[in-house]
Amino acid sequence: MTYSKQIKQRKWLYPVVYLVLFIISMVPLYAEKPYPPQNAQDVILSLLMVAGAPYTVYAPIFHLATLLIVALVFYRPEKMGRLVAGYMGLNYLVIAVTETMGQTQKYGFVVHTGGLIAYLILGLTWLVVAVKNDLTPSFKRLTIPEYGLLLLALLAFWSPYTVVNTTIQPRFDPLLLLTSPDYGMTFCLTTPVFLFGLILFYPSVNSFAYRITAFNGLLYGLFNLTHWFSADRRWMGFLHLPLLIISAYALILPRVSKVPKAG
Repeated sequence: MTYSKQIKQRKWLYPVVYLVLFIISMVPLYAEKPYPPQNAQDVILSLLMVAGAPYTVYAPIFHLATLLIVALVFYRPEKMGRLVAGYMGLNYLVIAVTETMGQTQKYGFVVHTGGLIAYLILGLTWLVVAVKNDLTPSFKRLTIPEYGLLLLALLAFWSPYTVVNTTIQPRFDPLLLLTSPDYGMTFCLTTPVFLFGLILFYPSVNSFAYRITAFNGLLYGLFNLTHWFSADRRWMGFLHLPLLIISAYALILPRVSKVPKAG
Protein backbone atom coordinates (compact mmCIF):
# COMPACT_ATOMS: atom_id res chain seq x y z
CA MET A 1 0.00 0.00 0.00
CA THR A 2 1.39 3.41 -0.96
CA TYR A 3 2.00 6.15 1.58
CA SER A 4 -0.67 8.38 0.03
CA LYS A 5 -3.28 5.60 0.33
CA GLN A 6 -2.29 5.04 3.97
CA ILE A 7 -2.81 8.74 4.68
CA LYS A 8 -6.22 8.73 2.95
CA GLN A 9 -7.33 5.74 5.01
CA ARG A 10 -6.12 7.35 8.23
CA LYS A 11 -7.21 10.93 7.57
CA TRP A 12 -9.81 10.58 10.34
CA LEU A 13 -7.22 9.40 12.89
CA TYR A 14 -5.51 12.60 13.94
CA PRO A 15 -8.65 14.76 14.29
CA VAL A 16 -10.06 12.08 16.61
CA VAL A 17 -6.81 11.83 18.57
CA TYR A 18 -6.57 15.61 18.86
CA LEU A 19 -10.16 15.78 20.12
CA VAL A 20 -9.39 13.14 22.76
CA LEU A 21 -6.28 15.04 23.87
CA PHE A 22 -8.30 18.25 24.09
CA ILE A 23 -10.94 16.51 26.22
CA ILE A 24 -8.19 15.16 28.49
CA SER A 25 -6.82 18.68 28.93
CA MET A 26 -10.27 19.74 30.15
CA VAL A 27 -10.51 17.10 32.89
CA PRO A 28 -11.15 18.97 36.17
CA LEU A 29 -8.35 19.26 38.69
CA TYR A 30 -8.54 17.43 41.98
CA ALA A 31 -8.17 19.68 45.02
CA GLU A 32 -8.42 18.70 48.66
CA LYS A 33 -10.32 21.93 49.35
CA PRO A 34 -13.29 22.65 47.05
CA TYR A 35 -12.95 25.54 44.62
CA PRO A 36 -15.33 27.24 42.15
CA PRO A 37 -14.70 26.34 38.49
CA GLN A 38 -13.66 29.91 37.65
CA ASN A 39 -10.70 29.51 40.05
CA ALA A 40 -9.19 26.59 38.12
CA GLN A 41 -6.36 28.75 36.74
CA ASP A 42 -5.50 29.94 40.25
CA VAL A 43 -5.44 26.34 41.46
CA ILE A 44 -2.97 25.44 38.69
CA LEU A 45 -0.76 28.42 39.50
CA SER A 46 -0.79 27.55 43.20
CA LEU A 47 0.23 24.00 42.28
CA LEU A 48 3.02 25.06 39.95
CA MET A 49 4.50 27.28 42.65
CA VAL A 50 5.11 24.27 44.91
CA ALA A 51 5.06 21.10 42.78
CA GLY A 52 8.69 21.12 41.69
CA ALA A 53 10.20 22.42 44.93
CA PRO A 54 11.14 19.00 46.39
CA TYR A 55 13.00 18.05 43.21
CA THR A 56 15.10 21.14 42.39
CA VAL A 57 18.28 19.43 43.56
CA TYR A 58 17.95 17.00 40.64
CA ALA A 59 17.71 19.74 37.99
CA PRO A 60 21.34 19.49 36.75
CA ILE A 61 20.80 15.82 35.92
CA PHE A 62 18.37 16.67 33.12
CA HIS A 63 20.54 19.46 31.69
CA LEU A 64 23.67 17.34 31.68
CA ALA A 65 21.86 14.26 30.35
CA THR A 66 20.44 16.28 27.47
CA LEU A 67 23.83 17.74 26.58
CA LEU A 68 25.38 14.26 26.69
CA ILE A 69 22.68 12.83 24.43
CA VAL A 70 23.13 15.72 21.96
CA ALA A 71 26.87 14.97 21.86
CA LEU A 72 26.21 11.26 21.29
CA VAL A 73 23.72 12.02 18.52
CA PHE A 74 26.33 14.14 16.75
CA TYR A 75 28.88 11.34 17.19
CA ARG A 76 26.76 8.33 16.12
CA PRO A 77 23.31 9.54 15.01
CA GLU A 78 22.32 6.25 13.39
CA LYS A 79 22.73 4.41 16.71
CA MET A 80 21.01 6.87 19.04
CA GLY A 81 17.33 6.70 18.03
CA ARG A 82 16.34 4.23 20.72
CA LEU A 83 18.21 6.21 23.38
CA VAL A 84 16.60 9.53 22.38
CA ALA A 85 13.07 8.11 22.33
CA GLY A 86 13.62 6.25 25.61
CA TYR A 87 14.98 9.35 27.30
CA MET A 88 12.02 11.42 26.15
CA GLY A 89 9.61 8.77 27.38
CA LEU A 90 11.22 8.51 30.81
CA ASN A 91 11.44 12.30 31.10
CA TYR A 92 7.71 12.68 30.45
CA LEU A 93 6.99 10.08 33.14
CA VAL A 94 9.16 12.09 35.52
CA ILE A 95 7.25 15.26 34.60
CA ALA A 96 3.98 13.43 35.29
CA VAL A 97 5.18 13.02 38.89
CA THR A 98 7.05 16.27 39.51
CA GLU A 99 4.65 18.79 37.94
CA THR A 100 1.12 17.50 38.36
CA MET A 101 0.70 17.07 42.11
CA GLY A 102 1.64 18.92 45.26
CA GLN A 103 0.56 20.30 48.63
CA THR A 104 -0.62 23.90 48.27
CA GLN A 105 -1.39 26.29 51.10
CA LYS A 106 -4.59 27.59 49.54
CA TYR A 107 -6.21 24.43 48.15
CA GLY A 108 -4.53 21.59 50.04
CA PHE A 109 -3.30 18.62 48.01
CA VAL A 110 -3.85 19.26 44.29
CA VAL A 111 -3.58 16.99 41.26
CA HIS A 112 -3.55 18.43 37.74
CA THR A 113 -5.50 15.45 36.43
CA GLY A 114 -5.51 16.34 32.74
CA GLY A 115 -1.78 17.05 32.73
CA LEU A 116 -1.05 13.82 34.59
CA ILE A 117 -2.96 11.75 32.03
CA ALA A 118 -1.43 13.58 29.04
CA TYR A 119 2.15 13.27 30.29
CA LEU A 120 1.70 9.59 31.07
CA ILE A 121 0.38 9.04 27.55
CA LEU A 122 3.37 10.86 26.06
CA GLY A 123 5.83 8.99 28.27
CA LEU A 124 4.43 5.57 27.43
CA THR A 125 4.14 6.42 23.72
CA TRP A 126 7.77 7.43 23.45
CA LEU A 127 8.85 4.33 25.37
CA VAL A 128 6.96 2.24 22.79
CA VAL A 129 8.80 4.16 20.06
CA ALA A 130 12.07 3.26 21.80
CA VAL A 131 11.15 -0.42 21.96
CA LYS A 132 10.19 -0.39 18.26
CA ASN A 133 13.35 1.62 17.47
CA ASP A 134 11.18 3.91 15.32
CA LEU A 135 13.24 7.08 15.53
CA THR A 136 16.35 7.75 13.46
CA PRO A 137 18.29 10.93 14.25
CA SER A 138 19.42 12.41 10.94
CA PHE A 139 20.28 16.08 10.89
CA LYS A 140 19.36 18.36 8.03
CA ARG A 141 20.43 21.87 7.18
CA LEU A 142 18.45 24.43 9.17
CA THR A 143 16.18 26.83 7.36
CA ILE A 144 16.17 30.48 8.38
CA PRO A 145 13.00 30.07 10.52
CA GLU A 146 14.56 27.04 12.22
CA TYR A 147 17.52 29.13 13.38
CA GLY A 148 14.91 31.18 15.21
CA LEU A 149 13.46 27.99 16.68
CA LEU A 150 16.94 27.07 17.90
CA LEU A 151 17.10 30.31 19.90
CA LEU A 152 13.65 29.63 21.34
CA ALA A 153 14.67 26.08 22.33
CA LEU A 154 17.77 27.46 24.07
CA LEU A 155 15.58 29.95 25.94
CA ALA A 156 13.38 27.10 27.20
CA PHE A 157 16.47 25.07 28.18
CA TRP A 158 17.79 28.11 30.09
CA SER A 159 14.47 29.16 31.69
CA PRO A 160 15.91 32.43 33.00
CA TYR A 161 13.53 33.65 35.69
CA THR A 162 13.12 34.11 39.42
CA VAL A 163 10.14 34.74 41.69
CA VAL A 164 10.23 37.85 43.89
CA ASN A 165 7.23 38.33 46.17
CA THR A 166 4.99 36.29 43.82
CA THR A 167 6.19 38.35 40.82
CA ILE A 168 8.01 36.44 38.06
CA GLN A 169 11.02 38.40 36.88
CA PRO A 170 13.86 37.78 34.39
CA ARG A 171 17.08 36.38 35.82
CA PHE A 172 19.74 36.04 33.16
CA ASP A 173 22.10 33.91 35.22
CA PRO A 174 24.33 31.70 33.01
CA LEU A 175 24.38 29.11 35.79
CA LEU A 176 20.69 28.41 35.09
CA LEU A 177 21.80 26.74 31.85
CA LEU A 178 22.73 23.82 34.10
CA THR A 179 20.60 24.36 37.19
CA SER A 180 17.19 25.65 36.09
CA PRO A 181 14.62 23.43 37.84
CA ASP A 182 12.07 23.90 35.06
CA TYR A 183 13.86 22.19 32.19
CA GLY A 184 13.41 18.45 32.61
CA MET A 185 10.73 18.76 35.29
CA THR A 186 8.02 20.83 33.61
CA PHE A 187 6.22 20.02 30.39
CA CYS A 188 6.11 23.57 29.06
CA LEU A 189 9.85 24.24 29.20
CA THR A 190 11.04 20.74 28.31
CA THR A 191 8.83 20.04 25.30
CA PRO A 192 10.20 22.89 23.11
CA VAL A 193 13.67 21.33 23.31
CA PHE A 194 12.36 17.85 22.49
CA LEU A 195 10.27 19.14 19.60
CA PHE A 196 13.16 21.12 18.16
CA GLY A 197 15.22 17.93 18.05
CA LEU A 198 12.35 16.06 16.38
CA ILE A 199 12.03 18.86 13.81
CA LEU A 200 15.70 18.38 12.99
CA PHE A 201 15.16 14.62 12.61
CA TYR A 202 11.97 14.90 10.57
CA PRO A 203 10.85 12.91 8.63
CA SER A 204 12.74 10.08 10.35
CA VAL A 205 10.40 10.11 13.34
CA ASN A 206 7.40 8.16 14.50
CA SER A 207 4.53 10.21 13.10
CA PHE A 208 2.00 9.43 15.85
CA ALA A 209 4.32 10.22 18.77
CA TYR A 210 5.61 13.33 17.01
CA ARG A 211 2.14 14.71 16.31
CA ILE A 212 0.61 14.11 19.73
CA THR A 213 3.64 15.70 21.39
CA ALA A 214 3.33 18.75 19.16
CA PHE A 215 -0.44 18.98 19.64
CA ASN A 216 -0.18 18.80 23.42
CA GLY A 217 2.51 21.46 23.23
CA LEU A 218 0.26 23.71 21.18
CA LEU A 219 -2.64 23.18 23.61
CA TYR A 220 -0.65 24.13 26.68
CA GLY A 221 1.07 26.94 24.82
CA LEU A 222 -2.35 28.43 24.09
CA PHE A 223 -3.57 27.86 27.66
CA ASN A 224 -0.56 29.70 29.04
CA LEU A 225 -1.29 32.82 27.01
CA THR A 226 -3.26 33.80 30.12
CA HIS A 227 0.06 34.76 31.76
CA TRP A 228 0.16 37.81 29.49
CA PHE A 229 -2.93 39.27 31.18
CA SER A 230 -1.17 39.57 34.55
CA ALA A 231 1.70 42.02 35.06
CA ASP A 232 3.13 39.71 37.76
CA ARG A 233 3.34 36.77 35.32
CA ARG A 234 4.03 38.42 31.99
CA TRP A 235 7.63 37.20 31.87
CA MET A 236 6.38 33.63 32.30
CA GLY A 237 4.07 34.27 29.35
CA PHE A 238 7.14 35.25 27.32
CA LEU A 239 8.94 32.07 28.41
CA HIS A 240 6.02 30.03 27.06
CA LEU A 241 6.46 31.41 23.54
CA PRO A 242 8.97 28.64 22.66
CA LEU A 243 6.32 26.03 23.45
CA LEU A 244 3.64 27.78 21.42
CA ILE A 245 5.76 28.65 18.38
CA ILE A 246 7.81 25.45 18.13
CA SER A 247 4.71 23.27 18.61
CA ALA A 248 2.83 25.15 15.88
CA TYR A 249 5.81 24.81 13.52
CA ALA A 250 6.11 21.09 14.30
CA LEU A 251 2.45 20.53 13.42
CA ILE A 252 2.74 22.48 10.18
CA LEU A 253 5.98 20.80 9.08
CA PRO A 254 4.41 17.50 7.88
CA ARG A 255 2.08 19.48 5.60
CA VAL A 256 4.85 21.51 3.97
CA SER A 257 7.69 18.99 4.00
CA LYS A 258 8.56 17.54 0.60
CA VAL A 259 9.72 14.24 2.11
CA PRO A 260 6.84 12.26 3.70
CA LYS A 261 7.31 9.74 6.44
CA ALA A 262 5.13 6.65 6.66
CA GLY A 263 4.19 5.26 10.03
